[in-house]
Amino acid sequence: MHLKIALSLLAAAALHAQSALPDSALKFEVASVKSSAARAFSSIGPAPGGERYQAHSVSLKTLIQTAYRVRADQVAGGPDWLNRDRFDIEAKAAQASTPQQLRAMLQNLLAERFHLQLRTEAKDAAVYLLTVDKSGSRLSPHAAERVGDARVEISNVKPLHVKVTGISASLDLFVFRMGYLLDRPLIDRTGLQGDYDFSLEFTLQPPSSMQEGILGHDGKPIDFSGPTIFTALPRQMGLRLENGTAPVETLSIRRAEKPTEN
Repeated sequence: MHLKIALSLLAAAALHAQSALPDSALKFEVASVKSSAARAFSSIGPAPGGERYQAHSVSLKTLIQTAYRVRADQVAGGPDWLNRDRFDIEAKAAQASTPQQLRAMLQNLLAERFHLQLRTEAKDAAVYLLTVDKSGSRLSPHAAERVGDARVEISNVKPLHVKVTGISASLDLFVFRMGYLLDRPLIDRTGLQGDYDFSLEFTLQPPSSMQEGILGHDGKPIDFSGPTIFTALPRQMGLRLENGTAPVETLSIRRAEKPTEN
């Protein structure tokens, strides 16, 4: 057997062994958790390469939302500092890991360092269902060269006009990020697997009765003439939103403590 082939097989076996580990066994090799005084800018996510995970000036509630990919209104209870105090996290995995593995490591980090204990409940609620439009998907497949390169960026083109850019992103990540913008949970029912590049621009529109009283930073009325997400999704991504009812998971915090810094 050629040496190059043998090394490839060994690497694949190691990756399979890691992916087969139960979630409770997936832990960062080293991790630092510290209080953060910064407030102006926050960030959270894996660094390119899949070995490091970083969070800057984030609350425990944001950490829970990210680790379990839920909306803010799906996290219930907790101490009074849950959404007030901010933390910095620098963590390193033993080797390059998938986004799913890094999320499991983050969950275990929260359990160990914040003594986080959660109770999960699921109740039927009004949701948006993400499906493929009858015209067909317009997503462009794109596999990232490195773990951690996948991202979904959300920016404001102008007041209430939103641009969402996906780079080698799964629809699972897209659904999670869009949860910050929609008024109810979003559930992926497309059946599409893999990672994609995409771009989406739309206007957040309050009820028409309220639009006349909303002004921008310049004191002028905001322009609501752009497409809504309901019209933009089929045209720009080949997807659509449908109203529906489905079980929605709620995480109730049974215990959470401030971590001891190290």
